[in-house]
Amino acid sequence: MPSLSLPKKWKATNTNIDTCVFAEKSLLLFVKVSSFFMDDTYLTISRTSEGIYKEKMSKFLAFAIPVSSVEDVKKQLEKYQKEYYDARHVCWAYMLGSQRTDFRSNDNGEPSGTAGKPILGQINSAGLTDILIVVVRYFGGIKLGTSGLIVAYREAASEAIAANEIIERQVEDEVHFGFEYPLMNEVMRIVKEEGPTIVSQIFDMDCEMTLRIRRSLMDNLKKRLSKVDGVHFINEE
Repeated sequence: MPSLSLPKKWKATNTNIDTCVFAEKSLLLFVKVSSFFMDDTYLTISRTSEGIYKEKMSKFLAFAIPVSSVEDVKKQLEKYQKEYYDARHVCWAYMLGSQRTDFRSNDNGEPSGTAGKPILGQINSAGLTDILIVVVRYFGGIKLGTSGLIVAYREAASEAIAANEIIERQVEDEVHFGFEYPLMNEVMRIVKEEGPTIVSQIFDMDCEMTLRIRRSLMDNLKKRLSKVDGVHFINEE
């Protein structure tokens, strides 16, 4: 029986095999590096934006607002509830923290699950955090039904997000340490090479410094500082 052979361009050669192996290793390295840095980045919005959705004479005004704490959320909710006191419903959802574990939604009188959850769903779909979305409904006299409400709140929230700018931010940590003045040059050389932000510094016979740096780079910074004989970390847990 005659042997089957691939077209010439498909025949394996040492060069082709080496190229494939190199490409595979490069891809694996890229994935590892990407995963490493993705752990300390998150997506959020850059400013407050608005969206609007109309259905059967009901009007849904949506606002996407950057927030950083539950206190921020409370202040913003008070603001919009006061401003739109004449609206039938003021529904909302928020997501906080780089790990996206602090979230909540509220239907504000709409049937359970028809307002807050669809709003939160749009936040999740965009992978956002540190965001509050408020949707104000002015009732037009015609009931939309459960499915209609879900669509309306979802689309209003989506419009507010689409009108904004999604940005990537880094998670940063701080380190506070002390050292004696003669170690100044050695410490500052590390600071210059690692590139952290200097939050505070006290230069005296006993010096102190607080630095802020991207979380994924903190271990290396602390490792280098700890190798300087005389540097001690302050308030380390």
